Amino acid sequence: MTKIFVNIGLSLDGYMVPEGMTLENWEKPEYKNWGAKWGALMGWILNQQYFRENLKLGPGGETGPVNDMLRNTTERIGANIMGKRMFDVGERAWPEEAPFHTPVYVLTHEKREPWVRPGGTTFYFVNDGPESALEQARESAGRRDIRIAGGADAIQQYLNLGVIDELEIALAPVLFGGGRRLFENLHEPAPSFRIDKVLEGPAATHLRYVRD
Repeated sequence: MTKIFVNIGLSLDGYMVPEGMTLENWEKPEYKNWGAKWGALMGWILNQQYFRENLKLGPGGETGPVNDMLRNTTERIGANIMGKRMFDVGERAWPEEAPFHTPVYVLTHEKREPWVRPGGTTFYFVNDGPESALEQARESAGRRDIRIAGGADAIQQYLNLGVIDELEIALAPVLFGGGRRLFENLHEPAPSFRIDKVLEGPAATHLRYVRD
């Protein structure tokens, strides 16, 4: 049965991205430090062998339990869903061969034709809400799972719909002090999860929660 899951990095104070990590602020000098903060948050993944292979960054990288976890998580994904803000930043920052290799459904009010990238990633722009994006993602995913990739607003929408089966959070020991919080704007009653697995790494603690 297809699972719908969140798989993200999170700062110790609960932020998914630092202040200023938006397309509008990309070149503003007062926000130039967002890159260093983002690097500290996601540094754990940049060192993994599988990540380097997947993005064709060259040989090397760490192997072991964290690398195996990353591989297993990636290989289970049949479709991704993301918000427009995440897409806008990624469109500028991702390599030509975007790092998804699946259909990606972008929640947006913008009308745009599908954007096909090398390596099996096609972005589809969904104008009629998160339920429609999820329905399309189910059709694409087949028996594989659906990842809600971010950002925070998109994840909150699916938490409020009550459809998230699992949360996979890489909790990094960094403090942002501001930015986009993950757990805001949730309706009552909030969904209930239990701890399923904890995997310790040198740069992040990997937490897996499943629905009660």
